[in-house]
Amino acid sequence: MVSRPSLETATASDPDRFVEPLELGKRVKEIRLAKGWTLEEVGKRTGIARSTLSKIENDQVSPSFTIVQKLINGLEMDLPQLFVEASERSIAGRRDITRKGKGEPHPTATYEHELLNYSISRKKMVPFKTKVRARSFAEFKEWVRHDGEEFLLVLEGKINFFSELYEPIELKEGDSVYYDATMGHALVSLSVEDAEILWVVAR
Repeated sequence: MVSRPSLETATASDPDRFVEPLELGKRVKEIRLAKGWTLEEVGKRTGIARSTLSKIENDQVSPSFTIVQKLINGLEMDLPQLFVEASERSIAGRRDITRKGKGEPHPTATYEHELLNYSISRKKMVPFKTKVRARSFAEFKEWVRHDGEEFLLVLEGKINFFSELYEPIELKEGDSVYYDATMGHALVSLSVEDAEILWVVAR
């Protein structure tokens, strides 16, 4: 297994390049306070030192992808909840291309995310492709919810789309759904192979 650079030694040329797309430190602190957790509690849950967490929250360091993965797992959340923009800033004339299979991977217990067009910060939309690993709603500890609105398009396979205020609905290849992301939601694959979807989070 290839060893990853530490938080302090990662550089822009490393495979573990810094992740700082959406005022990440501010977002981590918002989530921690919303859950009523101290830095010590988050440190135990993530395996990240309290001093490092404090530096992240105060934008004194930029965490690597490995650290971001620990934050996602330890804070019991899913990728969009961490990467939804905390504040808006108007920047015009931007473009970013992601070649097939070249997005940034962010696997979780229930989803395998591929973050697209990740080099543009403070986006109004966060696009990513996801393979849905979950086969039962029971695999989720709680509803996934976050600020903004969300668009979902099934690329391959079939899923069951669970939402807090509606009955579960089956969606197959080519079907799509647009919904308020503050409403709890979760996906489960119904096909033999993991279903693949395109997800776009917008504020």
